[in-house]
Amino acid sequence: MSTVRGARERARIEVTAAIKDEARRMLAAEGAAKLSLRAVARELGMVSSALYRYFPSRDELLTALIVDAYDSVGAAAEQADARALDSGAAPRQRWAAVCEAVRAWALDHPHEYSLIYGSPVPGYSAPMDTVGPASRVGNIFIGIVRAAHAGRGLALPPLPAVLRPEAVRMTEDFAEGLPPEVTAALVAAWAQLVGLISFELFGQFNRVVEDRAAFFTHAAGQLAHGVGLPAV
Repeated sequence: MSTVRGARERARIEVTAAIKDEARRMLAAEGAAKLSLRAVARELGMVSSALYRYFPSRDELLTALIVDAYDSVGAAAEQADARALDSGAAPRQRWAAVCEAVRAWALDHPHEYSLIYGSPVPGYSAPMDTVGPASRVGNIFIGIVRAAHAGRGLALPPLPAVLRPEAVRMTEDFAEGLPPEVTAALVAAWAQLVGLISFELFGQFNRVVEDRAAFFTHAAGQLAHGVGLPAV
């Protein structure tokens, strides 16, 4: 009986993977807004009712793709940080390594990047299932800054008095132990990092920035400076 269950589970994993692969192909060809379970089933030679046993709705399939994308970029960032740590890198170098890994992942997975950091999908609201995977990259940056804060310390960025209550709230929510000034700078740096990558990926740098790799490396260094990381 266990052999039968194992075969069924393997078959389910294979079919699930095939469904998601076809959905990703459709994302690349037509965008998330046009993703259709019926179209996926048709391309795979399945009847719609069979596909619904794996993903009961388009939104559940989208959620699975979004979680996979967040986990993929999160894993790339975590691996880059682990390699930097193993080499004895300082927090500033760890920061740079993670930024470069996120950019490289985006360039290799432009449609998945667009799904998670591009325009919202009409009619879709991301469930709580996506929050943990979506936090993986941000948590790495928080960890890097915490390490610097506990070590050589941070150069506190300026923080307007009007923003302090919000910065304190954010610190209590997801960056406990950091100075509120640094938490606010971290959130801004994350937004700017996504903006840098999006400008490159979606063509806004065309006829503006030619050496995009060098430009990105410099900009990532400025973001590290902005959150107070020491130069070495």
